[in-house]
Amino acid sequence: MLSILIPTYNYNALPLVQNIEQQINELGIAYEIICIDDNSNASFDKTNQQINYLKNCIFIKNSENLGSLGTRVNLAKKATYNWLLFLDADTLPKNSSFMACYINSLNKNFDVIFGGIDYKISHEKRFALREAFGKKRETVSALKRNKMPYKFVSSANFLIKKKVFLNTLENINKTAYGQDYLFGSLLKSKKTTIKHIDNTVYHLGLEENDVFLKKSKTAVKTLAKLYKANQIKEHDITLIKAYKTLRLFGLTRIFKIIITAFNKNIEKNLTGSSPSLLLFDLYRLGYFCNVTL
Repeated sequence: MLSILIPTYNYNALPLVQNIEQQINELGIAYEIICIDDNSNASFDKTNQQINYLKNCIFIKNSENLGSLGTRVNLAKKATYNWLLFLDADTLPKNSSFMACYINSLNKNFDVIFGGIDYKISHEKRFALREAFGKKRETVSALKRNKMPYKFVSSANFLIKKKVFLNTLENINKTAYGQDYLFGSLLKSKKTTIKHIDNTVYHLGLEENDVFLKKSKTAVKTLAKLYKANQIKEHDITLIKAYKTLRLFGLTRIFKIIITAFNKNIEKNLTGSSPSLLLFDLYRLGYFCNVTL
């Protein structure tokens, strides 16, 4: 009935697998849990190998680094069942009814079901940017997400038909970071039916401010590359809409120059204890202009 697929990279996936296994065993359905490590270092290998001793569970390690999307495709190809539940290894279900909620959604007339994300706030300065962005931009109710279903696409927690997943991602580069943008665009262009529900997971593996800033720039660079290659056809991406507005009024170069001049001051704010998400948006837009022009 259901293949639960967990991509991981240098992270202890055992707590998530144990949580899911306990929940799903109570439901009495056919399932499998497959966890694949994307050829990271061996620090968690011994712990993750314990997954193999759990019922219907297997842990595998890629022989080479395939990237997040490539690992997900690898997981999907290994899956036995027609429904796939993707969960990031650094997440944990918010409720004990998590699996039951998804099982009850299987018979609904949708191709993809997104459960949503939430955050436990630590109030540690080093995670301030990631927590602020997560809590204010990613923690969104299903009611709001369903109003713009293709905008709020997150690969951390979603249920999808195997055929739909593999057909959506065929013939694309699967190694670059930050391709949730592309996934959402492809789902929209193919008119894939989407439903958002309130069945959230906590995102636990937070990046420190400087690491998240660096990853965000990589994601923006990936988005710009996809945009220039005309691979982002239909979308609800705020960053691209803002860029198009600047370009419409001939302001892209002057905007890039102004933001670049203040980059150091902006970065100081973003890596501090009270980061401004407005500055974060301007910083990313400036970088998008820089790599697009």
